[in-house]
Amino acid sequence: MTRLAALLLCTAALSGCGLRPLYAGGAAGPVAQVLRSVTVQPIAGQTGWLVRTALVDRLGEPQGSAARYRLEVELDDDIEGYGIRGDAAVTRERRTLRARYRLVDLANGAVVLDATAGSDAGIDVVSSEYATVAAEQTAAERLSQIVADQIVARLGLFANRTGAQP
Repeated sequence: MTRLAALLLCTAALSGCGLRPLYAGGAAGPVAQVLRSVTVQPIAGQTGWLVRTALVDRLGEPQGSAARYRLEVELDDDIEGYGIRGDAAVTRERRTLRARYRLVDLANGAVVLDATAGSDAGIDVVSSEYATVAAEQTAAERLSQIVADQIVARLGLFANRTGAQP
């Protein structure tokens, strides 16, 4: 009996904690509608193309004049060698991808969100140049997905916290 009372008390306490789903309402919910109203500007370079494609996959393209926001992204993609052998050859690399992004309200041109996202990956440098280049490319693809996920999550939080309407 006391266990049941304790369970009911815990359930009541959790219901009042204020947590609510970010994407409540699914595709018709307010956050999803705001995310669909974001147009992604072209991003320079191959990694830029990868990030933009990942963002468009997650956000979708606004239909017609439904665009309310413009997302501008600047990337810093860097590969740094470390793990030096005795003959001065690099044995390990770190690829770092950082993005500075701004969400611009198209109605008035105001920057409503200015933030950064980033991640890095380690790459083994092997005797085959082809394998090393393939590993660098795979790291760029993986980092592009991670950075796009971070940007979309932050945009979702922005839409939820500000109560932005589509």
